[in-house]
Amino acid sequence: MRGLDEPEIIRIFQETLGNSEFVPEDIESFRARREKVLVKADTMVQSTDIPPGMTLKDAARKSVVACVSDFAAKGATPRYGLISLNLPKKVSRLQVRQIALGIKQAASEFGIKILGGDTNEGMEFVFHVCIFGTGGIVQRRGARPGDLIFISGPFGCAAAGLEMLQRERNASHKFRRRATRAFARPSTRLNFGIRIRRYLTSSMDSSDGLSTTLNEMAEQSECKFMINTIPADSGVAEFARLNGINLDRLVFHGGEEYEFAFTVPKKHSSAVKRNAHLTGTPVLEIGYVEMGNGVFVERSDKSVRLPDMGWRHLI
Repeated sequence: MRGLDEPEIIRIFQETLGNSEFVPEDIESFRARREKVLVKADTMVQSTDIPPGMTLKDAARKSVVACVSDFAAKGATPRYGLISLNLPKKVSRLQVRQIALGIKQAASEFGIKILGGDTNEGMEFVFHVCIFGTGGIVQRRGARPGDLIFISGPFGCAAAGLEMLQRERNASHKFRRRATRAFARPSTRLNFGIRIRRYLTSSMDSSDGLSTTLNEMAEQSECKFMINTIPADSGVAEFARLNGINLDRLVFHGGEEYEFAFTVPKKHSSAVKRNAHLTGTPVLEIGYVEMGNGVFVERSDKSVRLPDMGWRHLI
């Protein structure tokens, strides 16, 4: 019998909790009296998210970055955090210290105050992060025909880094160092996201894979996304060639990139590029929105549908 996948599990919870009209966003919101509160939760599990060669300090920092990345995609400001830890019984003082330093580093980078959390015992390391913030959010839906499609940075480097951490791969020393760092110590474009929020019609974090992000945005916006530029990071195409890996697998389906994709009316594209320059953000214009449905990549003289082949839990 086939096991349940993540979307099916979510549907069961929606039906059971009486919230079947719920449309997923990167950040959820609620009102506390007159104040609108934004909240995001994310979990990092050792066996699925922390490969050999990645330090606990980097893993703990990355667990916070994963949450902040969603705030960046929505143009919202993270302010407070709760951290729950699942620790093996034989965890050492040094390991706990490294986890604490990773969380402290991320909190300092993004101006987040950690309020507290919980600790528990288990078979492996698990970091559960919940971040609260303020501001408005840009939804996944909202793209309109005529909009331009941008991403906040190139793709494929982190996926290549994960490949090298998991198995033997051919790569230059320089690219190996850059790619493994991109996976283990990602950044996110928080300041840029906040600055450009007013110009965006839709936006979504891309950490589960760019193909997943683009397909989700296109489906919710009820539009067709046409991609005319393959946003490969420098060195990724050569790495793919050396190791016999399909370039699309790294760039579109690899995940672990804490960038975001967004759509902008043409009249605001210059403002987006100006803010990108001011914040040192390597934005790329990769396509446009038109009537229709699905995501297509323009290759030579034809358009090829881009399937959603990003990360899925429980499959």
